[in-house]
Amino acid sequence: MIRVLIADDQRVVREGLSMVLSLTKGVEVVGVAADGAEAVTLARAVRPDVVLMDLRMPRCDGVEATRRLRTEAPEVKVVVLTTYSDDRSVLEAFRAGARGYLTKDAGGEQIHEALRQVLDDHAVIDPAVQRHLIDAIAAGEPPSRPGFPDGLTPREAEVLSLMAGGLSNPEIASRLTVSEATVKSHVNHLYAKIGARDRAQAVAYAFRHDLGDS
Repeated sequence: MIRVLIADDQRVVREGLSMVLSLTKGVEVVGVAADGAEAVTLARAVRPDVVLMDLRMPRCDGVEATRRLRTEAPEVKVVVLTTYSDDRSVLEAFRAGARGYLTKDAGGEQIHEALRQVLDDHAVIDPAVQRHLIDAIAAGEPPSRPGFPDGLTPREAEVLSLMAGGLSNPEIASRLTVSEATVKSHVNHLYAKIGARDRAQAVAYAFRHDLGDS
């Protein structure tokens, strides 16, 4: 029996996954969490075999929760299950310690097989996101480092600095020679990390931490 904890900030997703997995032979749902912090707390208490982890959640996102679990409950495997498949999400999730990455259109059988694979110490990557992972590795994206607050990567800090300088997303994309979609992805990530709800809060944060564009 594979013991599973589900972490997702959307109630309908949590309930839907619980229903699907409860009907799957050999799988037992032992808990549900509405954010990353709750997922870590529950995982320490119930010790699931696998956590199905969403990435975009309040208080503590999926990447940070995965990073904490690697330290606090290293025997617990993490499979990311998300609607996002951009290269930054994929790479950061695996750097944090995730063993699998599925998009939310995965069916019950695919999720069950992924659970089995990660428990056998195999990495599982949805074909829909394999290209993003390869692209991210090929691009040599630098990991987060202590030099920036709240786990911001150098590229996220650079995007935040340009935002503070008054540049729009298209202008930032042009400055960095990347797509606007990539810029939006960086913005979403840094919002989650610094706890900003909008651009104004992000810019205020940038100046508080001396990340304003020079």
